[in-house]
Amino acid sequence: MASVSRSMPVQSDGISKKNFEKLANFIYGYSGIKMPPSKQTMLEGRLRRRLRATGKPTFDAYCDFLFKGDGLEQETIYLIDAVTTNKTDFFREPNHFTYLYKQALPNLMASGVRSVRAWSSACSTGAEPYTMAIVLEEYAQQHGNMPYTILATDLSTDVLATAHKGIYPSELVEPVPVDLRNKYVMRPVARGNNSVRIVPRLRSKVAFGRLNLMDDRYVIGDPVHLIFCRNVMIYFDKETQADVLTRLCDCLLPGGYLFIGHSESIAGFDLPLKAVANTVFQKV
Repeated sequence: MASVSRSMPVQSDGISKKNFEKLANFIYGYSGIKMPPSKQTMLEGRLRRRLRATGKPTFDAYCDFLFKGDGLEQETIYLIDAVTTNKTDFFREPNHFTYLYKQALPNLMASGVRSVRAWSSACSTGAEPYTMAIVLEEYAQQHGNMPYTILATDLSTDVLATAHKGIYPSELVEPVPVDLRNKYVMRPVARGNNSVRIVPRLRSKVAFGRLNLMDDRYVIGDPVHLIFCRNVMIYFDKETQADVLTRLCDCLLPGGYLFIGHSESIAGFDLPLKAVANTVFQKV
């Protein structure tokens, strides 16, 4: 990929209305993420490093590279990485993990499930799937070493690289209860190192891969018992939400559970789901 010389500073006054519309339409079509005009300044800020990386001095030149040449073929992943929002925390929306441990897993075991398959479908930098792994591991240890696997996917290759390493600033794991932190988070030996790492046995339980929720079907292998798809549908319009939820349900086994964000809803959609708790649904 082309790089820009230190003597070639980016000269750009902003994205033109025409090019913003082209970018917004492409981003929406590829990822389902809406880019209204109110987000133009944000988009400009996030794309400036792509101008530098590709050696394009202006947004016009960058958009010509994308839409008039073959730039999209090589640049799409980097463009989408730049515009996606990746906020994540360990034990975010903790009621979900309480329900998982106290209700969902016992119900699955009572129904005859002996090995649990889970999917974090918008895993960001990994806090969600590793939190799932902590809960599943705790349950397994208390209930006969129940086997489990976790698939974690995201659209952004940048966040997947971070997630796979399982290394985080120590403050990011503060929401993890102290007893669980002591069991599942390793602290560095070297003084002054503020990073921590998820223990190997949990990292080995999580398989990471890139997946676009806008794909026509989700190639994830066998259907799963648990799907977490939280705080991503808020970026989609209603039609896209309906399509994504339908495809998620196709990947969920009967009796399995779908967890969505507390600010999200499935109201008005025709889905094979029943509400069992706040933003938790079971496939019927």
